[in-house]
Amino acid sequence: MSRIKIAFPETFSFIATIPVRITDLNYGNHVGNDAVLSIIHEARVQFLSHNGYAELNCGGVGLIMSDVGIEFKKEIFYGDVLAVQIAAINFSSVGFDLFYRILNKENVVVALAKTGMICYNYEVKKIAAVPAEVKAKLSGE
Repeated sequence: MSRIKIAFPETFSFIATIPVRITDLNYGNHVGNDAVLSIIHEARVQFLSHNGYAELNCGGVGLIMSDVGIEFKKEIFYGDVLAVQIAAINFSSVGFDLFYRILNKENVVVALAKTGMICYNYEVKKIAAVPAEVKAKLSGE
């Protein structure tokens, strides 16, 4: 069986700190796969906010997640405070990728993830161009 392997950038421009909630645990008493997706969503919102944006107003356009890939490396437990490192790369005319490296309190990588983000104009219900300001700010140019 083939596995997802995500190629990661060398550097990350932002770190979100996210404590694991009791509601993130599943029947195995560790963080469930659905909760990891919620954790990277929270990290993305913090990253955008840090840069003066929101998912519905990112330089005048909205963002839609077009795809996601997650590699689970280790169990995550209640009481962990996760450091979610984020980098924005692979910009195209209408989107970009966000990469997430998630570390536990022992600084061990517990998960890796990538989301493809597409810019979207919600008023006209169409894909939109990545604003130059957004590309410059999120990519660190």
